[in-house]
Parts: sequence; C-alpha cells; structure tokens
Amino acid sequence: MSHTIHCLIVDDEPLALELIESYVEKTPFLKLAGKAGSAFQAMQVMNDTEIDLLFLDIQMPGLTGLEFSKSLQSEVRVIFTTAFSQFALEGFKVDALDYLVKPFNYSEFLRSAQKAQKWFSLFNAPKKVLSGLPVGSILVKSESRLIGIELNSILFVESMGDYVKIYCVDNDHPVITQTTMKSMVEKLPDHQFFRVHRSYMVNMDRVKTIERNRIIFDKVHIPVSESVKEAFNKMLGDRFLM
Repeated sequence: MSHTIHCLIVDDEPLALELIESYVEKTPFLKLAGKAGSAFQAMQVMNDTEIDLLFLDIQMPGLTGLEFSKSLQSEVRVIFTTAFSQFALEGFKVDALDYLVKPFNYSEFLRSAQKAQKWFSLFNAPKKVLSGLPVGSILVKSESRLIGIELNSILFVESMGDYVKIYCVDNDHPVITQTTMKSMVEKLPDHQFFRVHRSYMVNMDRVKTIERNRIIFDKVHIPVSESVKEAFNKMLGDRFLM
C-alpha cells in the first residue's frame, strides 16, 4: 500500500495557494494537511499537524522559504515553488526534492510530486525491515536513499568536512553521506575500525599492505599520523612491522 504524503502549502500569494491546493486534491497519493501565508504561519501549523512535504515559496516577507527550510527536521521534505529561477541552486543546496518555477502546470507539478512519492517509498520501506538489517551492518542516507552497508565490506572512510565517503569492497564508487568523521567514529566499532588520520578511518580487517607509514588499498595510499602510530602498531599486533 502506497504511503499517503501529508502536504503543507506555504505561499504569500492567495492565488498560488488555491492553484497548488487544486493540484494536491487531483493527486491520489497527496493529502492536504494545511495552508499558510507565511513561514511563521507554517510553523504554527506544523506544531499541531504531522507534515511530510512542503510546497514552499521562496520569496516571502519576514522569513524566506530558504531560511525556513534550514530549520526543518530532516524527514520533512521540500519542493520549492517560486517565480525566480535563479534560486534553483540555493534550493538544491538545502536538499530540496525539486524546484517548480511559476507559472507551472499540473503535469510539471505531478512530476515533482512523483519524485516525493519515490523518496518517501524509499524512506519508509527500510523502517519496516530495520530490525531485519543484518548484524554487523549500518544504515546511512545517501542522495535521499537509505542504504545498508555491511561493516566487513568497508575498506576505509574518508572525511570531506560535513560529508564522508565510505569505500567498500567490489564497489568502484564510494557511498557519500552527510555526516562527520566524528559521528562515524562513534558509529563504527572501535575493535574493527581505527582512525589513522584526521581524514581517514580504516577497517583493520582489510589492512593487507603497509609501506612507509601508508596503508595501501589498491591505488589509494592512506597516511598514518605520527600521533596515532604507536596505537596503530599495537592494534596490528605482530602482523606488520612499520
């Protein structure tokens, strides 16, 4: 059974509110949960009503849609609606599902709504089987998908500021997720994973070759910081000499 998406329309133009409301009512998997003429009104609605998706205008007085979107919980998704196409890049920077440029017709609206439907299908499906996630696995969000990764398949993790890349065996492309290395250190078991550098954490079970204080994973050479070298050697035991 498909998930019903509860929507809130936020726009300071009454005609825009009416038009989007009519589009929502024509779409079987959407349910209108409320309308608001400003971000402040939207906050009040969201305090009393469970909302999944916002159709959110960007240019509004007081608090813009972009500013408001940054305060939302991660499970509440946004489709921006605006007459100004130059805001598209900013919209996607805050992880919007889509961007509708006014005036848009129902066909364009439906395509955006279907993107939301696909996202919520992916988001809700793993919740039902979360207890069935294999022991020794983690669940990460990547590009609006939830992905289960077996710990034993991980080679190493690379920090990119507010993101990390997770490199796995037999996968040419890393899984990129929005989190910090600190969070990954807390999530991964310390008997198996070791932070060898401020930007790298390795799966010790996958370390096979070390050369000149660098761990070799095929063409990738990961440095071992002097500050952790002694602890790293201790964890390796007698398997390697550095």
